[in-house]
Amino acid sequence: MIRISPHPALDAAAFQSAFSSPLESVGVTGSVRGFLRGDAVAPLRTDEIVRKHVRDLLRHGGYKPTGRGKPASEYLLGALADDGTFPSINAAVDVCNAVSLHSGLPISVIDLDRATGPFSIEIAPAGTTYAFNAAGQTIDVSGLVCLFDAHGPCANAVKDSQRTKTSGATTRTLSVVWGTTALPGRTAAATRWYRHLLTECGASTTEVTCERTSSES
Repeated sequence: MIRISPHPALDAAAFQSAFSSPLESVGVTGSVRGFLRGDAVAPLRTDEIVRKHVRDLLRHGGYKPTGRGKPASEYLLGALADDGTFPSINAAVDVCNAVSLHSGLPISVIDLDRATGPFSIEIAPAGTTYAFNAAGQTIDVSGLVCLFDAHGPCANAVKDSQRTKTSGATTRTLSVVWGTTALPGRTAAATRWYRHLLTECGASTTEVTCERTSSES
């Protein structure tokens, strides 16, 4: 279960995935590889309206989703190679990237065995930072809605923490789809497609309950 602090625009969905073997030995299907192309015909398609509403979602709390702090879904579009493809990383991340690329919704995926419950989703307080890559580069997530575990923020719609990122040894993941109430039904549609693609890759998925708290903490 993930406890969600009140947020006027957040429409988040979460689920757990279990792989029968470590990700280093899990392949992706041809359909997933196809969806890692920017010109793929996908069940969902992003546009400027989606981009605007996602940015508005992240602004609540004071965060500025621009420049290097833009939503991860926008980063994916900008990171497409010259041939319009996105590089393969591992099955969990590839599926995440494919769905985020076309839905326009940022998605986090973390290694459950590198995180410690309980989990919550809330606005990060001022001065909150963490390393987001192996080189130790940090991001200031002050004012940004984040997924927290027992040790602090570990994921959000911009850059996930290096501390809980997947690796070749990962067998269990937690995914969070960062949707917005301004796009009714989009979170649910993206999540259904996401889970379907993971199932095609041999993973089993289980919905995680997101329980909203009744008042601001």
